[in-house]
Amino acid sequence: MVVQKGYMVPKKRKLIRTALKVKMIMWFIILSVSCGYGMYAINTHIKTISGGYLVSEQEAAALKNMDCILVLGCGLKQDGKPSEMLTDRLLTAIALYEAGVAPKLIMSGDHEKEDYDEVTVMKEFAIKKGVPSQDIFLDHVGLSTYDSMFRAREIFCVKKMVVVTQGFHLCRAVYNARKLDMEAYGVSADLHTYKTRYIQEVREVFARTKDYFFCAYKPLPSYLGKETPVTGNGDETNQKEV
Repeated sequence: MVVQKGYMVPKKRKLIRTALKVKMIMWFIILSVSCGYGMYAINTHIKTISGGYLVSEQEAAALKNMDCILVLGCGLKQDGKPSEMLTDRLLTAIALYEAGVAPKLIMSGDHEKEDYDEVTVMKEFAIKKGVPSQDIFLDHVGLSTYDSMFRAREIFCVKKMVVVTQGFHLCRAVYNARKLDMEAYGVSADLHTYKTRYIQEVREVFARTKDYFFCAYKPLPSYLGKETPVTGNGDETNQKEV
């Protein structure tokens, strides 16, 4: 075969391309394994740190001087009623309130847009179950777990609280609160077996990783607002002010 000046023998060129592909694949594998191990380590760390603060409803009743019970939002159905998961969170939180775990409830969820008001629905549900309106505070822009915890501290002046959510979510919620210098305990609201539980578990692996870095650097939440201590009247928070 005649080799023209400035051109590489086709066979040699093919070998170089193959070698480059192999290197790229190897680097991809190394990067994937490293990321996977990092996420595993972070998730294990969060579960280990917060695991000791997850309590039963009976154990929560023995806690002293809790400022509030914080309920994290979890979506509404098309008819405007709380989703199954959210209903279970509300029922669990109301049971804790009735047991005297804390004198106030904070409903933290999504009311960023005027046509979607998760927290008012949550409050109305609790009122129908017999909770006085003035004992229910609304966090209209608890748009993420991290935001809800940050705002609980900065807006509602919370120092000690019980967080209510499903088990897959509980470790992250308590971890966030404690890394933001609040004394937090978690009570699971797993009253049913949920159809989306496996999807939620996978999502939570990535969410824990994200919040690990949020808690390390402590960025401001999407919204803040005026200070409204949870020791006051919850009706002051009925209207969104951010």
